[in-house]
This record gives sequence, structure tokens and C-alpha cells, in this order.
Amino acid sequence: MWDREAAIGGTGKPSTAAAAFTGSIGASLKLAPARDPEFKGVVERANQYLETSFLPGRIFASPEDFNTQLSEWLPRANSRRVRALGAKPVELFEQDRQGMMPLPPIAPPVGLSHRIRLARDYYVRLDGSDYSADPKFIGRFVDATASPTEVVLRCDGEVIGQHARSWAAHQTITDPFHVETARGLRRFFQQQKHPVLARHHTDGHPRAAARARRL
Repeated sequence: MWDREAAIGGTGKPSTAAAAFTGSIGASLKLAPARDPEFKGVVERANQYLETSFLPGRIFASPEDFNTQLSEWLPRANSRRVRALGAKPVELFEQDRQGMMPLPPIAPPVGLSHRIRLARDYYVRLDGSDYSADPKFIGRFVDATASPTEVVLRCDGEVIGQHARSWAAHQTITDPFHVETARGLRRFFQQQKHPVLARHHTDGHPRAAARARRL
């Protein structure tokens, strides 16, 4: 069961990516009715418990730090007796696992994916943030994929950018190598366009260099 967030089923029907994921693991997806917050009350109660018992007083340096602290806290939380269950969650773990279906032989696709032609600024926008790619591939189609921890940019299967994923919006993530490559390409283009001025500039004549900059 899931609510109607855009990536899952904002139109009232499962998105293509969500349907592909659930189909690959042999599960069905049931979307919550519109404006019905009580539909998935079990999930909301679990979220509320985390908000009131785990989050207060904690500071997180990163998503990894959040997961680390949560992993350390869960054994203590699952050892408490839950009145609705009549037992401790840790006591029912094996019984619950035996009722689960086996995992599929091939892992389902996860994360975000996007295809775009690389613009002159050599950045690809994904989930609200911009990630740099190798400027040598400007004008070609780039496939961007994002896992919870990493963003990888590929062109015809070749990796042309790899970054840690940013969970903040409106961020610009730049690889210094891409900046240096762009600078070299720009210098080469200028030399091809103004070979005489570029030669004077590299020869170290200040007046010619100033003229070249003005041009």
C-alpha cells in the first residue's frame, strides 16, 4: 500500500517505474484513496513512533549517519513489548520472515533514471540538483541514474561523471576534472579561432594578450 505521491501514483494509477518494480518482485501495488490519511494507518503509526522516540535530540551529519544511528537504535526498540502485538517484535521476526516471498533471481531496477542531451554548460539536472559531466561529450545524449547514495552519468555505456548524491535541492555538484577539461577545450577553441592572437598571448606579450582578451 502506498499513498499518491507523484513518483508512485500521482494520477491514481501506478507509475511505469513503480509498476515495473512491484512486478519484478511479484507484488501488487495498492494506492491509497484520495484524501484518506487513515488508509495506511499502520505505516503512519510507525512513522509517528520514529518521530517521537528516535528523532528528538538527535543530529545527523548525512543520510549515512542517519542510517547508522537508526541501526543502532532499532535492536532496543524492537526489544520492547508492543501491546497491539502481545509480544516483542524481535520475538515475531522469524515467524514474519517465514511468511515472506523469496527475492527474485534478478534484482529489480531502483533509483531515478533520466536521459538528456548534454548542454554547453556540461551539467545534468537530476532531482533538483545539477551534476557535472565530461565536457568532451557536449551535444551527445547522456543517461543519468541515481541511487540513494550516488549519481552516475553515462554516454554510450561510458562513465562520464560520478558523484555522491545530494539530498538537498538546488545544489551544484562539480568534478574539478570536468572544470579543467572545459578550460582546456575553451583554450583550444580560442586558438583555432584566433591563432595569431593566441600565439602572441602564449608568447608572453602583455599588450597582445590584452588585445586578445578584448577580442
